[in-house]
Formats: sequence, structure tokens, C-alpha cells
Amino acid sequence: MPHSVELITTIAAALGLALIFGFLTVRLKLPALVGYLLAGVVIGPFTPGYVADTSLAGQLAEIGVMLLMFGVGLHFSLEDLLSVKKIALPGAVVQIAVATAMGTAIAMMWGWDLMAAVVFGLALSVASTVVLLKALESRGVLATPNGRIAVGWLVVEDLVMVLVLVLLPPLAGMFGSAPADTHAHGLLTTLALTLGEVALFIGLMLVVGRRFFPWLLWQVARTGSRELFTLCVVAAALGIAYGSSALFGVSFALGAFFAGMVLRESALSYRAAEETLPLRDAFAVLFFVSVGMLFDPNVLIERPLQVLAVVAIIVFGKSLAAFLLVLAFRYPLNTALTVSASLAQIGEFSFILAGLGVSIGVLPAAGQSLILAGALISIALNPLVFRAVEPAQAWIRRHSPRARQLEQRDDPLAELPADVAAHTLTGHIVLAGYGRVGRHIADALDAQGLSYVVAEQQREAVEKLRARGIQAVVGDASEPAVLIQAHVARAQMLVIATSDAFRARKTIEVARALNPRIHIVVRSHSEDEAALLRREHAVEVRVGEQELANSMVRQIRERAGARGATSN
Repeated sequence: MPHSVELITTIAAALGLALIFGFLTVRLKLPALVGYLLAGVVIGPFTPGYVADTSLAGQLAEIGVMLLMFGVGLHFSLEDLLSVKKIALPGAVVQIAVATAMGTAIAMMWGWDLMAAVVFGLALSVASTVVLLKALESRGVLATPNGRIAVGWLVVEDLVMVLVLVLLPPLAGMFGSAPADTHAHGLLTTLALTLGEVALFIGLMLVVGRRFFPWLLWQVARTGSRELFTLCVVAAALGIAYGSSALFGVSFALGAFFAGMVLRESALSYRAAEETLPLRDAFAVLFFVSVGMLFDPNVLIERPLQVLAVVAIIVFGKSLAAFLLVLAFRYPLNTALTVSASLAQIGEFSFILAGLGVSIGVLPAAGQSLILAGALISIALNPLVFRAVEPAQAWIRRHSPRARQLEQRDDPLAELPADVAAHTLTGHIVLAGYGRVGRHIADALDAQGLSYVVAEQQREAVEKLRARGIQAVVGDASEPAVLIQAHVARAQMLVIATSDAFRARKTIEVARALNPRIHIVVRSHSEDEAALLRREHAVEVRVGEQELANSMVRQIRERAGARGATSN
């Protein structure tokens, strides 16, 4: 009796067609993920020809989401998460409320009942994990303040959606025949239990997981087996994600994210990220293919105006809400545009919520089709939305006096105290960026008693620096106003510790315009990028891997020289 090869066939068809369509779309100057989505449409149940197993593809895509969130967690510390809580928590909650209200209003205009309209609005309010992270990684801004805000915003959205998925069935039951007080009691009980389970999971991961899993990773690494090490990393990622879902009701993605955060405590976290990178990329492709498989092209013909309305809410409506919210929290224009672009799409949680709504009878099948259409189109458009961030920023500043006024508003953190600037800041160092690298540089400057000013986009970080008596200004160092406030014209050196190469170039140009003789040191991730910066801007560039190698060589020479002197 022949054995089933459906899994192999699905993977082979998905990856093979994704390669073909991805290559074609890249040659046409379109994002590769558009090709992946088209590959899914081709092998989906709504187009002629071979039809892949949708359930298998969905499970493979879920693995991709888990591995991707695990990778983000490996580079995202608890400190990073807490540093953006003041904007991510209220911002995400208000943005979900605004997007849900917009979706609810338009669905009720179509004649849907209130429950169906609310579920529809909620499905349009939450962004896709995979799309957001891929967009931030492709632009090299995942580790920047803007990237940390977007990821923190995403984590809050995931937590909210976990609660929504748990509470939706009892909420739907409130429209039944049981007394209202019975439903209210059941709803409050369910809410309390859910919050308790989530809190217990997070507590266990932060208290127990941060000690046990790094220790386990180190024990496996001591065996010297690369296969065992990779197996340990993947098993920890998937095991924690599954366990969190089965025991605590937390989503796979959120469980995997916390798995990465606890493994980050290990000194081997960088190696763990590198070992899982090929798997993360392959399964991320399967995610986009699975999205395409769910899409029925007929909805574009049958309901074109409704599809346009859904896309408008996703791409423009909730993005505008996020944009205004970030500005309201007094963050720079670039941060507002980056976060709003990050959220201008929907994905996996929207599919899950739509599927649950249909299964319990509160969302019509047409609603699910519209949500899937909105997801496919918004995901395809998202790279183009990101490309529009810089032109939009320039256009807004050029045409909106209000926007320029907002960036020059009376913000006590946006400028240094006048007495400090006048008497102490001459021949100082300007440090652009106070992330993980910037903090180490600042500690070294403190140890040597050198005067410096920090320019950082995170308001919370600037507040803490001011409280410690360290001079700091909030804002993007690539903006002239920020470097002027840091008194770069009187500085002897500018140290750029951020990982965004594009902003580093802008910062160099602005600094040279304000102080042509300033010495500039830049952080870089690659030799090619470093060579380009040296050639175009004549700056001193430090590459992480090269500096690590140089440090190891110096230590080898010192130890070898000490042994040679002893032997003589």
C-alpha cells in the first residue's frame, strides 16, 4: 500500500513555485514576497490545477511564525521591551480600538449585525508578525529605537488578540437565551483566568526560564556537536511555543518570542540565531505561500468596492491612527511614519480570528473572504508603503508648517539646559544612539571622565540619562535640529553607534555641514558598507566582527609576549 506523500508534495510545490514567482517579481523590481503570495494563489483551492493541502501549509506556516518570533526574541531583551512600554502599551490599545471602530462602522453600513461587525473590525486591527519583522529586517532597522517600538507594539497587539480569542465564544453566547448576569459572570471569570494564565506564563519564563534554558544551551554546546546544538535551539523554540499554547493559552508566536528572550541570556545567543536563520527563512516563505492559498480571487470581482474599503482601513485608516498616536507621545516624525508603515497590513491573527468567528456563527463567510483579500493586498503593498516613508517625510516637512512646528515644539528633553550648554560643552563628544553598543561606549567615556552628549530617540532612555546627570537630547541624530541641540559645532568627535546605515550617512552629512573639522567614528555591520562609508565620507568605521578579531589578536600577542618574557 503506497504511503502518503502529501506533506512532501506540499512543501516541494510551495517552495518550488515560490522560487519561480519570487525570482520573476524581483526581476520586475517588485518585492519577492509578492511572488510568494502568487505562488500560494496558484496552488490554492480557488484556481485550476494542482491543489496543495491547505491545512498542512497552514501548520508549516505556523512553524515559520514561531521560528521568526524566536529569532526576534534572541535579539530583544526584557530591557528593550520595558523601554518602549510607555508608548507601545497605550499606543497599541488605542490603535486597535480606533481600527476596530472603523471596521465596525463600515460593516454595519453593509447591514451586518453588531457582533459580526465588531469581529470584522478586530480582524482588521492587528498587524502580521512575519510581515512586520521582514520589513524591519530588510531595512536594517529592527534593532533601532523605531524597530523596538514597532516590535513592542506588536507584542501588545498579540497579547490583546490572545484575550480576544479566548473571550469571543462567551461574548457570542451573550446573544443567546441565558440571563445576562450569567453571561457577565462567565465572561469575568474567563477574563480573570486568561489574565492569570498569561501572567503565570510570563512569570515562569522570566524567573525560571531565564536560568534553566541558557544553562541547558551551554551544556549541549559543551558536547561539541553542532547538530545537537541546532536541535536544542529548535526544540526549545518549538517546545516552549507549543507548551505555552497548550498549558497557558498563549499564542505560538508569543510563546516563541519569550523563548528567544530567555535564551538571549546565554552567551551563545548569537550562535543560536545564526544556526536557525536558514530554517526561519524557509518557513517564512511557507507562511506567505499559505496566505496566498487562502485567497479566493473571485472576491475581487464580486465585491470590489468592499475590498477597496477594507484595504483603505488597513493601509490608511489604522496607519493614520498609529501615526497620530506616536506624534502625540512626542516622538519624531520619522518614528511615527516607520511605526505606521509597519502596521499597514494584517496577517495571521486576523485569519485565526476570522476562522473562529465563522466557526461559532458570528461572522459571515463573506467577512472572512474580505479579510483574506485585505490581508493579501496589504501584505503585497507593505514594502511599497515602507519605500514611501522617506519621500513622505520630506513632503510633509516641506508642505506642512504644523509638522515643522511639532518637531520644534517646546519639549524639555529636546534641548539641553542653557546654562549647561553655555559653560561646559566645548570639545566634547556627541554620541548618536544609546542602544546596547551606545551604552558600552558611554560607560567607557564615564570611566575616562570625558564630556559627552547623547542623542537618542527613546524618550525613556533620555529621561533616565538626565536623572543620572548625563547630558542627553531626544530625537533623531540625522536631523539638524538634534545635532544643533547637542552642540556638535563645538564638539571634537561624533560617535555614531546606531545600526541604521542610511541614517548614519545622513548624520555624517549634517554633522560635517555644522562642523567641517569634526572627527567621526561610525559603527558598521559589514566590510562592504564600511568601505563605502570610508570612500564617500572619509570617516573612521568600526566593524563588529573585525573589532572582535582585533581584540582577540591583541590578547594573543599579550599572552604570547608574557610567556616569552617568562621563558627568557
